[in-house]
Amino acid sequence: MKQDDDLVSPTPVLTGTASRRQVLQGGLMGATGILASGLAPAVHSSEKVTLRYLGTAVNQDKKIAEKFEADTGIKIQYIPVTTDDVTKRAVTAPNSFDLIDTEYFSLKKIIPTGNLKGIDSKRIKNADKITSLFTKGEVAGKKVGDQGTAPKKVMYLEGEKSKKFASSPTQFMTLIPTVYNADTLGIRPDLIKRPISSWKELLNPEFKGKAAILNIPSIGIMDAAMVVEAMGLYKYPDKGNMTKAEIDLTIKTLIEAKKAGQFRSLWKDFNESVNLMASGEVVIQSMWSPAVTAVRTKGIACTFQPLKEGYRAWAAGFGVPSTLSGKKLDAAYEFINWFLDGWAGAYLNRQGYYSAVLDTAKAQMEAYEWAYWMEGKPATQDIKSPTGQVLAKKGETRDGGSYEQRMGGIACWNAIMDENTYMVQKWNEFVAA
Repeated sequence: MKQDDDLVSPTPVLTGTASRRQVLQGGLMGATGILASGLAPAVHSSEKVTLRYLGTAVNQDKKIAEKFEADTGIKIQYIPVTTDDVTKRAVTAPNSFDLIDTEYFSLKKIIPTGNLKGIDSKRIKNADKITSLFTKGEVAGKKVGDQGTAPKKVMYLEGEKSKKFASSPTQFMTLIPTVYNADTLGIRPDLIKRPISSWKELLNPEFKGKAAILNIPSIGIMDAAMVVEAMGLYKYPDKGNMTKAEIDLTIKTLIEAKKAGQFRSLWKDFNESVNLMASGEVVIQSMWSPAVTAVRTKGIACTFQPLKEGYRAWAAGFGVPSTLSGKKLDAAYEFINWFLDGWAGAYLNRQGYYSAVLDTAKAQMEAYEWAYWMEGKPATQDIKSPTGQVLAKKGETRDGGSYEQRMGGIACWNAIMDENTYMVQKWNEFVAA
């Protein structure tokens, strides 16, 4: 799978139906449902409106589009492309879509073009209920790590047509959050047979030949930086924006470990990560939450392991092209409002992701579901995905605990570095070593 030098591909994503190759080839974020807010004029006229939704295949869920059309009469036409191509289209062909679903880190490339308009928060019914993680960089009143592209750094524009981020909250938002999560290492506790509490364990010689790291440069290097810091080798001012010297140090550490036989695999494909873990060939690796779930559904012990140094987080959101107007613009606002109104949020939460407005999602979930997914409490009955698959059995708790524990434990965010081209070049040297 080709990676672009100066665009990045991250994050995992939803839905049990998409193949995990799509996840990687199709990066992030997807649609989801809710009630029309009444703020944007409802478009129930004889003239049907269709919104062209640019994003990645994984999140473009048929059930979401169907639910939204049933509620509002507005059709969603999905345009599935890779994560990198979402950014490219936003930069080069902003008239080719009516709604974009993209990662926050991509905004540093998109906003200076003027191709996205600020979303008027006065037209977003639940704008003031969007989680403080995005608006203030806080969870339960406490600041979280903001290295990399923390959403709060790129959340607001100076004005509707501005090409610059605002340093404090304004009326105009760049994106309205869709989904977000925090990533860590996956482990096989039955094969390791001892507690794992630090990122440094990824390079522990004890696991020689049984460790693996994610081979997507922009994400893999952040995981490597977490390891370097945990080993006490170096403390980065910002893991998400390294200098060339810091990149050199990080890659040197990886190459030394690789030459010593530490890695069984450098994986790119979701299914590969699942198979490595399920077979026992690998006992500790970079992993995504849905991949851990996939291993567990095979009846094999696998833990999405909380670590004392914290998590690497990612987030995505909806944006609107600057040229959108009239009924199409009204329809885009209606979709965003519907998305924040609860149905979609509950749908996302049931897949292990987090939604932008928590209380509306809570209202659409059963109390036992909310207690398991969001409060870290033991399941009082089996926990199922939106497709009916059992994700956790009665009595089990969610790895990492509650929303406050997981999202409050963020150390850094996915990012595009200023030295990204150099970083990718050095990463390729590690892969070839």
